[in-house]
Amino acid sequence: MSLKVGIQMDHVSSIHIAGDSTFALGLEAQKRGHTLFHWEPNRLQLRDGKVRAKIEQMTLSDTDGDHYTLGEAVNTNLSELDVILLRQDPPFDMAYITTTHILERIHPDTLVVNSPASVRNAPEKILVTEFADLMPETLITRDFEAIAEFRKEMGDIILKPLYGNGGAGVFLLPEADMNFTSLLEMFDQQFREPLIAQRYLKEVRGGDKRIILVDGEPVGAINRVPAETDARSNMHVGGRAEHTELTPREREICERIGPTLKENDFIFVGIDVIGDYMTEINVTSPTGIREVKKFSGTDIASLVWDAIEKRR
Repeated sequence: MSLKVGIQMDHVSSIHIAGDSTFALGLEAQKRGHTLFHWEPNRLQLRDGKVRAKIEQMTLSDTDGDHYTLGEAVNTNLSELDVILLRQDPPFDMAYITTTHILERIHPDTLVVNSPASVRNAPEKILVTEFADLMPETLITRDFEAIAEFRKEMGDIILKPLYGNGGAGVFLLPEADMNFTSLLEMFDQQFREPLIAQRYLKEVRGGDKRIILVDGEPVGAINRVPAETDARSNMHVGGRAEHTELTPREREICERIGPTLKENDFIFVGIDVIGDYMTEINVTSPTGIREVKKFSGTDIASLVWDAIEKRR
C-alpha cells in the first residue's frame, strides 16, 4: 500500500528533530513507501466547496541540520490525498478551530488524524473533565473571585491558561504567595478565555508522566522530571525525560478513558499523569514518540501507522 500523506504542521524548518513526534511520524510513513506532502495551516483554502492548499512534496532525513527537502509548491485539491496528519502546535485558538472546520469537509474520505471534529469538540484541558474522579480538584472559570475562593480552600494551586501548551503561562501559586492579584490582572489582559485553577500536586517533583495511547490502548510512557528551579515538567522548558513503567493506577486510568478515545476516533493521544491523577488528555498535537523509543525501544510511530493503514 502506497499512500499520499499530507502533514499540516508548523514549517518543517522550525522543528527540533531529536524530540519531534511529527518528524517521527513522517519518517515512518516514508519508510513504508508513502509519499509526503507539507504545508502550513495558513495555506488552507476553501473555495466553491473544495478544500485546497499550496503543498510541497517533502523528503525527510534523520540528520540534524539537514533533515528535509521540499519540492515546488503546487495548489492542490486535498481530497486527492489519502491521509492528512493534523499536527500544527497549539495555541488552540480560532485559527486552529477554523482549520478543523475546513478539514472536516474532506474527512473521513481523506482520513484526517486526529479527527478534526473530535479535536475541535474535545480540547485537552476540557475533555479531561469528563473524568472528574480521576483528576485533582479543578476549577475552570473567568470569575476571579471564584478563583480566590478556590485558592483559599486548596492552599497551593496551579494557575494556567485554558488553551495554552508546552508549559507556557503555567504558574505555581503557594498559599502565601503575594503575587496572586497581579497575576490575575496579567491573565485578564492577555486572555479572553477562562483560566484553570488546579490543586497543586507535590508528587510532580518526582515527575509528570506522559502516557501515549494508540486507538485507546496504552503503548508507552516517559517520566518528565522538572528542573529544580521550575514547577513545570514540560521538556520545552527544561524538564528531563527518563524511563518509566505504568503503575496499576495508570493502567486503570487508561482503561477508563480508552472507550471514549475510541468513540471519538482519536488514533494518537498523550495523557499527563501526576501521582494518582490525570491532568490533561492531549489530542491536538501529542508528543513523546521519540523519547519513548529512546528509553524503552517501543516504536510508537509504527503503531500509529498500523492503525492508520488499517483504516485505509
